[in-house]
Amino acid sequence: LHLSAVKLAELHSDLKIQEKDELSWKKLKAEGLDEDGEKEAKLRRNLNVIMAKYGMNGKKDSQLVDTNYIKDGAESDTLDDPRLEKLWSKAKNSGKFSDEELDKLWREFKHHKEKIHEYNILLETVSRTEDIHKNVINPSEENLVKEEILHNKHRELKDKLRSINQGFERLRKVSHQGYDTTSEFEEPRVIDLWDMAKSANFTEKELESFREELKHFEAKIEKHHHYQKQLEISHQKLKHVEGTGDKEHLNRNREKYAMLEEKTKELGYKVKKHLQDLSSRISQGLQHNEL
Repeated sequence: LHLSAVKLAELHSDLKIQEKDELSWKKLKAEGLDEDGEKEAKLRRNLNVIMAKYGMNGKKDSQLVDTNYIKDGAESDTLDDPRLEKLWSKAKNSGKFSDEELDKLWREFKHHKEKIHEYNILLETVSRTEDIHKNVINPSEENLVKEEILHNKHRELKDKLRSINQGFERLRKVSHQGYDTTSEFEEPRVIDLWDMAKSANFTEKELESFREELKHFEAKIEKHHHYQKQLEISHQKLKHVEGTGDKEHLNRNREKYAMLEEKTKELGYKVKKHLQDLSSRISQGLQHNEL
C-alpha cells in the first residue's frame, strides 16, 4: 500500500473499530435485533469508506493521500475541489498565517476533503439502494422496511451535507480573516462537533457539559498528534540507522519505534471511538429537532 508509519497506525485503529462493531452486530443479529438490515448496511458503508481512504478498493485515485507535514510539507497533497484549492491558495499566500497556523489550517482542509469523500460514498450507496427499490414490482412489508432504511439514509445524508456546508463556510471565513484568537476550539473535528451540537436539541446544562467533554476530547487528539509526529521521526531515524550497520543502535531504535507505534495505535483507537460516541449523541439530538 506504500503507506507511511502514521497512516498504517491509523488503518490499524480504523480496522479495530470496524472489527468491534461487526462483533457487536453479530450478537444483535443472533438475537434477531437487526431485521431491517440497517446496521449491517452501515457496517458495509463504513468498510467502504475505510477501503477508499487507504487505497484498498482497487481504484487508482481513491486514496485520501496522507500529508506528512514533517517530511513532505502540505504541497504533497491535493484537495480535489477547485473551491478548496482556491481558498487554500489565497490563505497560503495571504501572509496572515504563521507556519504553525498554516499546518493547522491544512488539517482543516484535509478534514473537509474527507467529509466530502464520505458523503459521496454514502450518496452512491443510497442511489444504488433506490434503484433496486424502484425495480420491485409488488409492495410488501419487507419493502416498507426498506423504505424506512432509505429514509434513515437520507437523514444521514442531510446531516453530512449540513456539516459540509458549515465546514466550508468556516474555511472561507478563516481563509479570508485569519484565526480568531478567542476561538474556543482548534481541532477541525471538535469544531465540527461543537457547531452541530449548538444546532441540536440540547438544554443549556447539557450543552455546557458537552463543551467540557469536547475540551477533553481535543486534548486527547493533540496527544495523538504528538505521538504521530514522534512516530514519523522515529521511522525516519530507523531507516537511516538501518543503513549504518550498527546493530546496537538499530535495536534501540527498533524498540523505540515499536513503543511509539503501539502507543499511536492505542491513542488512535481511543480518539476514533470517542469521536464515534460524540457524533452519535449529536445525531440523536439533531433527529429530535426534526420530530
